[in-house]
Formats: sequence, structure tokens, C-alpha cells
Amino acid sequence: MSAPRAVIVRRDTELTALLARHGTRGQVAFFLEGRGQTLQAVTERDDRIRAALADVAAGIPADWRRATVERDELPRFVFEPGDVVVVVGQDGLVANAAKYLRAQPVIGIDPLPGENAGVLVPHPPDAAAGLLEATHAGTAPLRERTMVEVRADDGQSLVALNEIMIGQPGHQSARYTLEVGGAAERQSSSGVIVGTGTGASGWCRSIARIQAPALALPEPDAAGLAWFVREPWPSPSTGADLVAGRLDGPESLTLRVESDALVAFGDGVEADRLTLGWGQRLRVAIAARTLRTVGA
Repeated sequence: MSAPRAVIVRRDTELTALLARHGTRGQVAFFLEGRGQTLQAVTERDDRIRAALADVAAGIPADWRRATVERDELPRFVFEPGDVVVVVGQDGLVANAAKYLRAQPVIGIDPLPGENAGVLVPHPPDAAAGLLEATHAGTAPLRERTMVEVRADDGQSLVALNEIMIGQPGHQSARYTLEVGGAAERQSSSGVIVGTGTGASGWCRSIARIQAPALALPEPDAAGLAWFVREPWPSPSTGADLVAGRLDGPESLTLRVESDALVAFGDGVEADRLTLGWGQRLRVAIAARTLRTVGA
């Protein structure tokens, strides 16, 4: 039997990205100063993130295997069933990794306490060692977070942790017929959002505050989703009555595409998307799989 493997998921820091673009620290400093920022602040954040990564790496037991994957490499990385995944970064990085996992537990590490919301990365870097041991031993508390799935009639599908967005790729008006709860309506809008209880702490909550303040958003581990239509346009041929609601248990939301093309993507990653043509139907519902987070 092979040794356990810890997989660290990370992304480039601001400084790394700026150096890749501008070449030298001097050029980066000049660029930042022209925009009222300083190289020192960016460097300090870079140092803190690198220190957090070093703490996490030092906490991996010596007899474990280890791997590191950058966010952009996630679609090509092969996770093993027995991996323990350690995400070091913002909450959104956990969501980016979620769609590529199949029940592997995720430990979220916040390298910049006070700057991130910390919903999905609640742990400090020095907690990694104990959490890795407890997770492998089966004694760490796990939370099964509901995910959302969109599936098209041609077999295409994708899942997301926070929300699915369906709309025009150029962010123009999307036309479709929406069917939910036995009702149907032709609509023209800037898109449809279907989110989970985890997503209810972010984008969905901001939409709900304006569009449906009385709607009870689901909890992260509840078998429920919330859906919203963004900026529906009432016209002689389109309506704006079906604008928000809940999907509980096996309930689903269906769209029939009536535009040249719509796209569906999850958790803000539009590059990883489904492309849907005129007349296609897609169904959005609770995904069969969940994300297992450690201690949150």
C-alpha cells in the first residue's frame, strides 16, 4: 500500500504575476507607484504567502508523498482517491479545485488572515500538520458541502461549489425559456445564477439582498439551491415574473436556449464552460457529489 499523499493547491502571488509582466522589481515598483501603490505592500503579502506555504510543507509527515499544483494546472492534474488536499490561498481557490475532486478531503489554509473572508480557508498555516494527521486518521471533522450541476441534453455537464452562471458569452441579453416548479416563462436577461449554500455567502447573497430579500438561502450542507434571474426585461414577448426561488431535494430548473449561443460556467471560471446552441435544453440541480472540507 502506497504512502498517503498531500497535494498543495496554490496560485501565483501578485508579485509573481507582476514580475512576469514587467520583468524586474524596478519596473514593477514604477508601475505600482504610477497607480498609487507600493512595491513594499506587494512584497510583504508575497512574503507572508511564501511563509505560509513553507509552514504547510514542513507540516507534511516525512513518510508521506507530496505534490504541488498551481491553479491553472488543475484541469490537467490527476488527483488520487486517497489524496489529502491542502488549499493555501483565498476562498475562491477552494472553489476552483472543487470540481476536480471526488470525495478527497480539503484543508483550507488562509495565508493572509484578515484579508480573506476565510469561509473555506479557516485554518492558520501552523495548523496544517495536525489537520493532515487527523484527516488521514479519520478523526478530523468533515463537512459535506452541496455542489450544483448543470447538464445539457447533448451530455455536456459541469459542477461548481458556489454557483453556476448561464448567459451570453459577451454579456449581452440572453434569451431562453425558463421552467421551474411547473411554471414556464420566456425571458430576456443578463443571465441566470443558481447557487449553493456555500455560494450563499458571496455572489448569491448580494443578489438576494436586492432581488429577493425574503428568500431563505440554503445552508452549505443542506440539500438545496437558490436561483436568480439577473435583470429580466419585460417586453411583449418576454416576462419578468419568475425571478428567484429555491430548489430543494430533487427539484430542478430547466432552460431552453433561444439565442445563437449561451454559455454555462461555474465559480467565475468562464474559460471552463459549456457552449449551448439554439434549441438546446439544460437542467440545473443539486450535484450527486459533494465537497468535503475539514473543520469548516
